[in-house]
Amino acid sequence: MKKAMRSILSLAAIMMLSIATIAQTTVKGVVVDGSTNESLPGASIVVPGTTIGTVSGFDGSFTLQLPEGTSKVLVSFVGFLDKEIALKGAQDLGTIKLESDAVGLKEVSVMASVVTDRQTPISVSTISPEIIQEKLGTQEYPEILKTTPSIYTSKEGGGFGDATVYVRGFDSNNVGVLINGVPVNDMENGKVYWSNWAGLSDVTRTMQVQRGLGASKLGLSSVGGTINILTNSTDAKKGGVIKTGVANSGYRKDLISLSTGMLDNGWAVSLLGSHTYGNGYVKGTDFDAWSYFANVSKKINDKHTLAFMITGAPQWHNQRGNKHTIQQYRNNKDKYKFNSDYGIREGKMYGGGYGYNYYHKPQAQLNDYWKIDDETNLTTSWYGSIGTGGGRRVSGNKANWLGVNNKTGEDYAETMRTANGLLDFDGVAELNKANVVDGSQAVIGNSVNNHVWTGLLSTLTKNFDKMKLTAGFDGRYYKGEHYREVEDLLGGSFFLDGANINRDANTKLKKGDKYSYHNDGKVMYTGLFSQMEYVDDNYSAFISGALARKSYKRVDYFQYTPGNQATDWQHFYPWNVKAGFNYKINSVHHVFVNGGYVQRTPYFTNVFLNYKNDINDKVKYEKIITAEIGYGYTSPNFKATVTAYRTNWKDRGLVMSLQGQTANIGGLNQLHQGIEVEASYNPTRKLRVNGMFSYGDWKYQDDVNFSLYDDANVKIGDYSAFIKDVHVGNSAQLTGSVSVSYEVLPKLRVGADYVYYGNNYSDFDPTNRTNGAEDRVDAWEIPEVGIMDMNFNYRFKIAGLKASIYGNVYNLFDVSYVSKSADGAGHDAASALVYYGFGTTWSTGLKIKF
Repeated sequence: MKKAMRSILSLAAIMMLSIATIAQTTVKGVVVDGSTNESLPGASIVVPGTTIGTVSGFDGSFTLQLPEGTSKVLVSFVGFLDKEIALKGAQDLGTIKLESDAVGLKEVSVMASVVTDRQTPISVSTISPEIIQEKLGTQEYPEILKTTPSIYTSKEGGGFGDATVYVRGFDSNNVGVLINGVPVNDMENGKVYWSNWAGLSDVTRTMQVQRGLGASKLGLSSVGGTINILTNSTDAKKGGVIKTGVANSGYRKDLISLSTGMLDNGWAVSLLGSHTYGNGYVKGTDFDAWSYFANVSKKINDKHTLAFMITGAPQWHNQRGNKHTIQQYRNNKDKYKFNSDYGIREGKMYGGGYGYNYYHKPQAQLNDYWKIDDETNLTTSWYGSIGTGGGRRVSGNKANWLGVNNKTGEDYAETMRTANGLLDFDGVAELNKANVVDGSQAVIGNSVNNHVWTGLLSTLTKNFDKMKLTAGFDGRYYKGEHYREVEDLLGGSFFLDGANINRDANTKLKKGDKYSYHNDGKVMYTGLFSQMEYVDDNYSAFISGALARKSYKRVDYFQYTPGNQATDWQHFYPWNVKAGFNYKINSVHHVFVNGGYVQRTPYFTNVFLNYKNDINDKVKYEKIITAEIGYGYTSPNFKATVTAYRTNWKDRGLVMSLQGQTANIGGLNQLHQGIEVEASYNPTRKLRVNGMFSYGDWKYQDDVNFSLYDDANVKIGDYSAFIKDVHVGNSAQLTGSVSVSYEVLPKLRVGADYVYYGNNYSDFDPTNRTNGAEDRVDAWEIPEVGIMDMNFNYRFKIAGLKASIYGNVYNLFDVSYVSKSADGAGHDAASALVYYGFGTTWSTGLKIKF
């Protein structure tokens, strides 16, 4: 009986399996970008109205088992228009081309040198808009890169928009940042102030980090790499988004975007606006920020399209201005949220010196896309920005009333504080008010940095069978206006300042009057660039070069009399050349190699000594020699890249201000070398696993000589800094991360990121290492740290509209850690001045698409 029962059950199982097999049909295909034919990994292929579906692999391919009789599938990918495909039983759908949901995106991508990592022989990581939406939350914009190899980000002073990013140990001065192909590094010093671009988090379509040489054909001043940001273009589809979110510390954000889609008359308009405000995680770091974005396109005909874009992010925020010792944080009632640089002024929170920043930097572009013929395209961008704003400073004979000693982190003996430890602005105001003879002895001023920046960037591409020529022109003009102005007399009736030789030193200055300094920095840049690229089924290679003229002029209105205030133009002729080769061994394996030489113009402050019009005759071009070799593995579900790099930076110039003295350091040589590993594993539609590891060895190669000048530009003496073989500071040289994302329930995805930082040395001042070989020791090494973040996203519908609820928790286990450090006299934890990273923070919100 038992044997008969087993036989019956076995037969039934076989019949059911046969029926199931008969009732299934197989559909397969490859999803690609319709404009470039590049594969689209992670595209969604689903049966509409069901949970049946899959995602494409890293090569764009997919195979899907469907119930018999399924009539259609829907193919979708973020940034592309959905495509519905009718089915006729089991079939190979072949190549499925998705079209971009944005107007002019292909042309901007070419101008911005956005690349595919399996074809272009460089080290590249791409952050998709889906990842930005899932993980950014209330983090600072650059922090979305923290799971990328050789990247280190921190919030610095902890105010809104204060984050910095380092690539292979190089700060933003030495990392090229492009927005829609337009360079945005400051023309005088190369810096990127991310608070000026806080609104980018709302409008970024794709972010790509190209480490090392990068693919940009421009003559960029990048040593560590290039951060390429593409903003939203004009949407090709009608619709909009409403988004609202809240977070810890009174954070609130509201956003709305609208798009007409491409109209029958060829016009399309997209608009976005947002408002963000809050109290800040660190004490005394409240902020208020707006952002706006507009894009208007007109398709004139099949060969010509015009697009106008403007974006901006006016904001103000309070911030920390001083680091402190670890013990000073522990002794304070606010612990790691301690901020020594704010107080209460007439009942309102008030940031002190280096404790407040405000800025607005709108940037506009008019792009012309011209398809000359099937093989030739010309993309031209006219762009401009007008930046206005600055940061708060305390000035006057008694500035120390409201100051902290930035060498020790301690208050000065004369620092005035209230009973609860805040800066006593009202107390200072009473003292100023009583001094009717000499006026205010401590005032609040703004260090203003306004600028006007215009440029023209034109790129021609021409295809010749397997060859492609790219060539173009890059022209820029910049004028930076720098001065300090009286903002608040703090109870006094006037302020005296003798810095301007063209007015009486007893002139009574009022609010809005300039003092201390007033000068302009003018920069002109003209450059030509070209690249020849060869692409075959198995081989790709490129060689590119750029030649430019960069010119500086300084105008000083305070230290020189009229007619003698401007220098002559100082001309420099930098150039670069780079080349790379990629070989696809087969459909799975590929290897690449690249190398290049960059000759870089010294920065403005290296050309003009001691913040005067004195020309530095010893200034040198900086030279960067870099090379990489890499291997890539790509299968439908697994992808990995391993890269080894070596960057030699020679004759780096550095100017440091040291309490009324200026050190002009030349001839710094640095060697940055290391290895990077990046991998992704997507075994099913529900599970995504990503990981990275990077190990760097970044050191100074030589001792250097420097000259020290006093505030009258008189040489004090010549010295040597003993720094050979000392590790470069300010960035973790060992990083790693593991990210897991899983759809635990239909439409509910939960993710976790673990990020590790090690071998992170304190920043240090070379001029403090003049005593001999005993100074050739590493700065204090910040303790290693591992941080866990989590996120979730639940998609659903409200009244037929697509909606999602999202949430993020950062530093889930509330780990206390040092994020930045300045080395102390003992090269140890006790003497170092530090910033602590944030503890546990969270955010959540609702997004509705219509």
